[in-house]
Amino acid sequence: MRNFLKNLGPGILVSAAFIGPGTVTVCTLAGVEFGYSLLWALLLSIFSCIILQEMAARLGVVSQKGLSDVIREEIKKPIFRVLAIILIFSAIVIGNAAYETGNITGAVLGAEAIFGVQNIKFGDFKLNLWSIFIGSVAFILLFTGSYKTLEKVFIGLVLLMSISFVLTAILTKPDILEILNGLIPTSNAAGLLTVMAIVGTTVVPYNLFLHASLVSEKWKEASYLSIARKELIVSIILGGTVSMAILISAASSGLTNVNSAADMAVSLEPLFGKFATWFMSLGLLAAGITSSITAPLAAAYVVKGCFGWKGGMKSLKFKMVWASVLILGVFFSSLQINPIEIIRFAQIANGILLPVIAIFLFWVVNRASVLGKHRNSKLQNVLGLLVIALSVFLGIKAILSVLQSF
Repeated sequence: MRNFLKNLGPGILVSAAFIGPGTVTVCTLAGVEFGYSLLWALLLSIFSCIILQEMAARLGVVSQKGLSDVIREEIKKPIFRVLAIILIFSAIVIGNAAYETGNITGAVLGAEAIFGVQNIKFGDFKLNLWSIFIGSVAFILLFTGSYKTLEKVFIGLVLLMSISFVLTAILTKPDILEILNGLIPTSNAAGLLTVMAIVGTTVVPYNLFLHASLVSEKWKEASYLSIARKELIVSIILGGTVSMAILISAASSGLTNVNSAADMAVSLEPLFGKFATWFMSLGLLAAGITSSITAPLAAAYVVKGCFGWKGGMKSLKFKMVWASVLILGVFFSSLQINPIEIIRFAQIANGILLPVIAIFLFWVVNRASVLGKHRNSKLQNVLGLLVIALSVFLGIKAILSVLQSF
């Protein structure tokens, strides 16, 4: 058990990355609107995430390269390579810069629910001090350039999230029988788009790039593949449990007029006491902090791989990329500006990227020249094809939802 705990790290960062403010909000709204009936969709998302992330982890451990490195090397035709790099850059780097605003704002909402609003006025502008504080914490942790430090911090934050949201779910006194029924798909559940929204908060493109890079940092030999796989499965199941706890909390709260997780945190107090509010807010704060660190980190790894930069987390170029993403997020969040057009662009790019990367990943993990004896088995290919089909639906849904908003 002690040896397993020592190997925790990359998978924990991935699970922390997908449990951001967006996931907390989607699970909250799903629970409020549809009760327990969409718990099975979360099960589906956990399964799909494990399949794709295992391929990315296997690629990273065996090849000792990030996913963007492999794309640059394996796509031989210059025109397709350039198009792939442009798409990845648009979706991950520009996208994460836009989404970073939401990550930091989500953490701010959690902090404000516990400690109160902290603003400074400059004429017509309000400067949110929590945004600057949270951005500073993320900056310090990333600036150390220590992967081991990040591991320890994220293990602590994921445990904090897990305890906070699970205790919130317990305090709301859920119906156990209804929870078990919700794990089984039914015809009277929500529509396909709602199911896709839930799965889409867990199966995200940038985690594939992040995971492949992180495992190559931690494990230097293919002999560690079994350990990497076990660590991944445990970590993603833990992350999925947190998502389920959020949905269960919302479903059992009895609330109907809720627009966000922060709304629910405040609304829980008169029903279940201050502890419920504190736990929900603390979980939202931790979710925002973890995502505000992993989004810039993933962007830096992507740029490093796309341009073939040498050096690790301590290199100046690497630090400049994550610092740019983080600073933009703090800027927009502190001034309470929503970069909606950039977010729309990023959503479309991500909608295209997810199926493209899923197909590319499937292709490359079947190549003996890349993975040798560790290439996909027949069972892994069957499961991979099912998840690719799901990723195509997710991509189409993401693009259509953006187009409908114009």
